Amino acid sequence: MPRHESVWSATAAMPECGPLEQNVHVDVCVIGGGIAGLSTAYHLCQAGRSVAVLDDGALASGMTRMTTGHLTNMLDDRYFELEKLHGKDAIRVAADSHSAAIERIDEIVRTEGIDCDFSRLDGYLFLAEGDKPGTLDKELDAAHRAGLKDVQLMARAPFEWDTGPCLRFPRQGQFHPLKYLAGLAQAIRRDGGRIFCHSHADHVEGGVPGLVHVGKHVVTGDAMVVATNVPINNRLAIHTKQAPYMTYVIAARVPPGSVPQVLAWDTGDPYHYIRLHDDLLIVGGEDHKSGQAHDSPQRYRKLEAWARERFPMMREVEFMWGGQIMETIDYLAFIGHNPMDHDNIFVATGDSGMGLTHGTIAGMLLCDLILGRKNPWEKLYSPSRVPVMAAGEFAREDLNMAAQYADWLTPGDVRSADDVARDSGAIVRRGFEKIAVYRDANGAVHECSAVCPHLGCIVQWNPGEQTWDCPCHGSRFDAEGHVINGPANRDLPSVQRPEHKRAA
Repeated sequence: MPRHESVWSATAAMPECGPLEQNVHVDVCVIGGGIAGLSTAYHLCQAGRSVAVLDDGALASGMTRMTTGHLTNMLDDRYFELEKLHGKDAIRVAADSHSAAIERIDEIVRTEGIDCDFSRLDGYLFLAEGDKPGTLDKELDAAHRAGLKDVQLMARAPFEWDTGPCLRFPRQGQFHPLKYLAGLAQAIRRDGGRIFCHSHADHVEGGVPGLVHVGKHVVTGDAMVVATNVPINNRLAIHTKQAPYMTYVIAARVPPGSVPQVLAWDTGDPYHYIRLHDDLLIVGGEDHKSGQAHDSPQRYRKLEAWARERFPMMREVEFMWGGQIMETIDYLAFIGHNPMDHDNIFVATGDSGMGLTHGTIAGMLLCDLILGRKNPWEKLYSPSRVPVMAAGEFAREDLNMAAQYADWLTPGDVRSADDVARDSGAIVRRGFEKIAVYRDANGAVHECSAVCPHLGCIVQWNPGEQTWDCPCHGSRFDAEGHVINGPANRDLPSVQRPEHKRAA
């Protein structure tokens, strides 16, 4: 059986760190120990600022752990689509910033001597089945207008199977994300930064000073950065402009030399993406709206079938995992001042499938903003931007979100908790309440309210990941209701299972 965990989790150990046990004052408090949080902390420490990093679990235990390690200036949502919404000047800034992120990672790896399997390699964008060749022509022209003059149209990608025409993006990158973050963490500590794990940020307050409440303790600082993948301090301002999607990944051994060392992506919707890590072929895709599909085991099977058709030398699947990405309505991350908040509260969210480069951009951009330095990327990534040209997508996403509240009126997935199979979950209606019921492998039943504590949507069971996923804004909870992904910042409340009435 494949291991239900990411390749990175199995091949790297993060530095140990303990919880916050006293009040702390620093120049900047960073909430979140993933790529965005640690990149921001690293750059601030390099600038001589005192920094505290808080993570509510082990270091790098969030979505960075679930990435596939692609580092690319090839945008998932296409330059020609971005240009429609933002214009020609904006796509140049987008290309410059993502290219700079790869260069910055390259520089940090060399400067800090981080052994994280970093390499430069070509990336290939090829047509999905049924897609029109004109897609590549439009993207080639837009990439050139964005300043990526070395992008080329090729007859095929360098695989044994014929991909057909494709675009070659040179000097992309790949690495082992957890080994890279471990190196960043060590550098942060070396430069005086403090890292606290298993320290849940209960509440964030702006002002002078800013406050982060962590249980009985408080971190105060001149600036606060919320880098939690999805902001936990913001109920509506950003969440209406982005939508959560689950994406799935498998990894299987291939004979050495049988697959070229390149990155590759197709143009499908949902699309597929490919890379090698040592002799492991990593293939991802089969995305869907979080909480709005119940066939995640089938998604893994579809991925494997797609991969085996193209890579028949694949052995058994060894790893399988899923992660959540936040797709913004205008294809770019939100990085900067938190909207409608104090000037010293900053956020980084909306990875749009480009989490590693967007997270690195966040580290550079937020450092400049906090230090009062000008940055040419500030306007493009501003969380306060109003994407007028994306109004249609904005309306569609809001209608989709509103439609999820109809789940309050539907019956449960099963009639009672007794109908829930072992190692599975289901929603049960009990009067006016909906209950999230999980029966573990030993038969014990765990019951929680099915109401997401963020804005009251009904969570849905994800059988492939064994999580409860909110279909509105992407909050996720483990099988027993413990929060693992914002914007919810607390667990699903436990409920008392009613006693069965005795027969008369």
